Amino acid sequence: MPKLPEDCANMLDVRAGVDATDRELVALLDRRFGYMRAAARIKPTRDAVRDEERKASVINAAVKEAEAAGIPGDVIADIWERLVEGSIAYEFNEWDRIRD
Repeated sequence: MPKLPEDCANMLDVRAGVDATDRELVALLDRRFGYMRAAARIKPTRDAVRDEERKASVINAAVKEAEAAGIPGDVIADIWERLVEGSIAYEFNEWDRIRD
């Protein structure tokens, strides 16, 4: 178990914490992409995959959460833009794959 950020005494502690956090983030992204697979399975038409209103809502919610946590909202907006677009592309691929 890595140390909490406030308990880090040196860069080895910091790097161990960053590496552990990155592993956790990948596990969370794996779960998120699982939801994209579920969406691809559930949505009745390929046109339903892209939903700009939902995209904006997801990004705005992430920015609000980030800002409430003291994390720069503009950085999170950039990350989430890429995440959501990547998720949409993945969902399109899954939608096509399961219907071939």
